[in-house]
Amino acid sequence: MDNNIDNNLNRDEQNKINLDSSKKMEQKSNLKCLKNKKTKDLIALTIIVSVLFGGLFGFIGGQVANQELLKSIKNKDIISGDEQSGAEEGSKKAPNEEASLADLKTEESAVMKVVEQSSHSVVSIIVTKDVPKLNSFFEEQFFSDPFFNPFGMPDSRQKESNEPNIEKKEIGGGTGFLVSEDGYIMTNRHVVKDSQAEYTVVMNNGDKIKADVIARDTLMDLAVLKINTDKKLVAVKLGDSDKIRVGQTVVAIGNSLGEFRNTVSKGIISGLKRDVKAGDRLTGQTEALDGVIQTDAAINLGNSGGPLFDLDGNVIGMNVAMAYGAENVGFAIPIKDAISVYQSVKEHGRIVRPFLGVRYIILNEAIAKTNNLPVDYGVLILGGGSRGELAVIPGSPANKAGLVENDIILEFDKVKLTDENNLSKLIQKKNVGDEVELKILSKGEEKKVKVTLEENKEVASE
Repeated sequence: MDNNIDNNLNRDEQNKINLDSSKKMEQKSNLKCLKNKKTKDLIALTIIVSVLFGGLFGFIGGQVANQELLKSIKNKDIISGDEQSGAEEGSKKAPNEEASLADLKTEESAVMKVVEQSSHSVVSIIVTKDVPKLNSFFEEQFFSDPFFNPFGMPDSRQKESNEPNIEKKEIGGGTGFLVSEDGYIMTNRHVVKDSQAEYTVVMNNGDKIKADVIARDTLMDLAVLKINTDKKLVAVKLGDSDKIRVGQTVVAIGNSLGEFRNTVSKGIISGLKRDVKAGDRLTGQTEALDGVIQTDAAINLGNSGGPLFDLDGNVIGMNVAMAYGAENVGFAIPIKDAISVYQSVKEHGRIVRPFLGVRYIILNEAIAKTNNLPVDYGVLILGGGSRGELAVIPGSPANKAGLVENDIILEFDKVKLTDENNLSKLIQKKNVGDEVELKILSKGEEKKVKVTLEENKEVASE
């Protein structure tokens, strides 16, 4: 029994110890939880404060950054993505850009070389003429007009003075270029058209030399002059106008506007084989220019007759006309046509041209349909409206070959005649004495005849 009491006492004590131990553990656990709660609260508070201050400072920083960005935009251009990447790459240029710059520099150097080597062969042509003095003209009108001089008062001033009533004045100008070392110069006919005027050539170094007009071409706007001097002359280099291409760079040198000697303009060939009508705004006269070169290089009244160079320094054309009312539209005669005239003058002392001796109209589909003709190409031999405008010139090569009015020439030396292959152009490519074959449609039958071209003495030159 005592043992049972002791055991019970021990059990009670043990339970008490366990209870105390449990309370202590619970207190520790509560304390730990309290500490954890305080830590969590502190962390939450820290996060809230950080967010608040972060937002505040972020807002302030954003405003400052925006202000700086606005200032930057105001002071600088906006850079595109391509430019930005280019800026990041530094000063490197794309290969294509470097090639383009190199091409430009090469072209620029070529133009300067052409000017340097060729300017001494380009001349200014000054046109002078004896004209009445302005004051003498009005005095004559006054004293000879009975309205102003009803009493017939004598012109005492004119009697007292022995001075002539005329004076030599400069009335025009243009450009030319030396085609030989012995002084032959080529220019436009309209530059030297006045047979009563005097012509002076001004060299690149300023020397003035009297010039004689050797020939004026009545078919093309060409003329040949001659100067005599002891000084050495240098001729231009002649190119081949048959080999030029559209888009090719060209250089025009001339007496721009009749005032500025050897002015240079650059352009490209805009077109080939143009047929245009050139007119004189003062006289109203017009003429046809066939097969000319179109260029956007500046052509004006002053540099008419001047050379058109390629970048190798070869003359490939002669400046002849500009289109009024249009910018950058000028025309030049192919040098091949111009040189044939010079060579004729050099050999014969005049312009010698072959001719066939027929008057004609060029056929096309519309003309053929209207006149019920069997073909829509070739040329129809036809007289003019007046008696003097004969279809076939008596004694001409065509007359000798038996051609008559209403015959149709279909081919010239096996070349089909069309608007582009004009009979006149084909004849001018031949020489006097050349024998050519014509394909003729006469009274419904085709036949071939041989014709020997002769010199056109009436209209070749003045």
